[in-house]
Amino acid sequence: MAQRQRPIRLVVLVGSTRRGRFAPTVADWVVDRARAHGGVEVDVVDLARAALPETLGDEHEPTPPAVAALAPRLAAADAFVVVTPEYNHSFPAALKTAVDWFFDEWAAKPVGFVSYGGTGGGLRAVEALRLVFAELHATTVRDVVSFHFQDWPFQFDPADAGASRAMTGLLDRLGWWAEALRSHRDRSPYALSA
Repeated sequence: MAQRQRPIRLVVLVGSTRRGRFAPTVADWVVDRARAHGGVEVDVVDLARAALPETLGDEHEPTPPAVAALAPRLAAADAFVVVTPEYNHSFPAALKTAVDWFFDEWAAKPVGFVSYGGTGGGLRAVEALRLVFAELHATTVRDVVSFHFQDWPFQFDPADAGASRAMTGLLDRLGWWAEALRSHRDRSPYALSA
């Protein structure tokens, strides 16, 4: 991997808030792989701890404290990895609410996905998320790391060589996009309005 002048600021977004969730196990693996990959500073945003309001406000209401606290962390990010399960052929409601609380923070930044679930491995959730992030002017990378599980509790092997190779590919491409988009944002801010 080529040396960067400054590290990529990567936010790993843990997208499940369900009790007994498996998301932290997958997110920990993502963080370990990202740090081993190098060239990144990792910030983990766990939606279960962020405590964002479930109901979105309107523009006349004050920004809720939890939203105000998370906004600068997302704004500082150069790239995102969203860790998501698949619930009923889509992604969790808490993840959609979290995405919807913000707008400018996602724009002109790359988003990668690590998903998990039953035989589909969370891939339907990822495809639904691609549409959401496109609307927010984010760039999703093609590569996805997906864990397919047959039984509960999930059997997860953090040393799985295939998953590690897939994560390396995802991080390589995410890093390329992050550096390219950051460089361009530094020269010319992204125009969100016409």
